Amino acid sequence: MQANQEGVGDAFLEAVRTVRRLREPGGCPWDREQDHRSLRRYAVEEAYELAAAVDGGDPAAIEDELADLLLQVLLHAVIAEEAGEFTLTDLLRHFTRKLVRRHPHVFAGLELRTAREVERGWEQIKAGGPATGRPSALGRPPFEQPALAAAQEIGERAAAAGFDWESVDGVWKKLSEEAEELRQARDPLAREEEAGDFLFTAVNLCRWYGVDAELALAQANRKFVRRFQAMERLSQGSLTNFDAAELDRLWQQAKSTAAPGPVEAERSDPKASD
Repeated sequence: MQANQEGVGDAFLEAVRTVRRLREPGGCPWDREQDHRSLRRYAVEEAYELAAAVDGGDPAAIEDELADLLLQVLLHAVIAEEAGEFTLTDLLRHFTRKLVRRHPHVFAGLELRTAREVERGWEQIKAGGPATGRPSALGRPPFEQPALAAAQEIGERAAAAGFDWESVDGVWKKLSEEAEELRQARDPLAREEEAGDFLFTAVNLCRWYGVDAELALAQANRKFVRRFQAMERLSQGSLTNFDAAELDRLWQQAKSTAAPGPVEAERSDPKASD
């Protein structure tokens, strides 16, 4: 069923006019000071907040975070217009051309039957274009992403090129080797290098199990904060006053009393599938 498109164009133009007004003389002093580089951190933050809203399953929160992320897109577009880099019209046309080019199975009659085939085609198209010498199977490394997400994508590209373990047992063996090398490292630089190798292998283990490492760690962060704050409430004082055994007892209590997140709630629901 097609969504109701009535008023979409007018609403979008109103949003653009509002952002332009923020940047005009007499607009918002903060918005007028921003440039592409100063806004970088906010685009990342808003993307993470959107992911958290999706995890929470609240449509109102998702809408709110999408609006914040859209503000970042429009701010960058307006800043580019002001600098003569490109216009909003250029951006939208580029957006459409890119979608059409990357979806030949929709717009050009190419037959792709599964989502995985679409992903492989997408990566091949992204890696295409003029190049000197033999292009790498990794394409353009995604170093602009958070390191955890980049590690997973690099691992996926390497696996698609045939460089992977034969089974998940090989990944577990490699993780054990990296853990021992980290334990044996003696100087700070060696520890940093070995810690990186350990984390990269752990991300590949997530890939083998079909787990998004970035989202899994974000979920673990939120779970830890919930349980730690429950410990603080249970202790009614400073945690520094408790010994290791008492802290472990508080932690076990916190695990049973802290409100579960959406993934934990799904797992604890007896009606949820295993």
